[in-house]
Amino acid sequence: MKKLLAIFALFLSVQFVQASTGTDEETKKGKTELTEAQKIRAQEMQERLDEIKAMDFKSMSKEEKKEVRKELKEMRVEAKAAGNGVYISVGAIIIILLLLILLT
Repeated sequence: MKKLLAIFALFLSVQFVQASTGTDEETKKGKTELTEAQKIRAQEMQERLDEIKAMDFKSMSKEEKKEVRKELKEMRVEAKAAGNGVYISVGAIIIILLLLILLT
């Protein structure tokens, strides 16, 4: 029983685990290479981010600030999608463990 509680405490302390989708060669290299289009888009996003950082938010209206926030959120989602990772939540890990325990 103590082992089971220790395992649950371990998994509850970790929020997300990234599972690799690449081959062993890709994981040994580290990052996978980006295509030319992805490199260009990343450069454009970096330039836009620098422009946003240089903005004076005190002189902007509420609607303009909201538009900038929305744009930043969209860029963040796009950047995360380019990461090509698979994320498993803690709840999914617990369910998988319970199924493995019950089926064996």
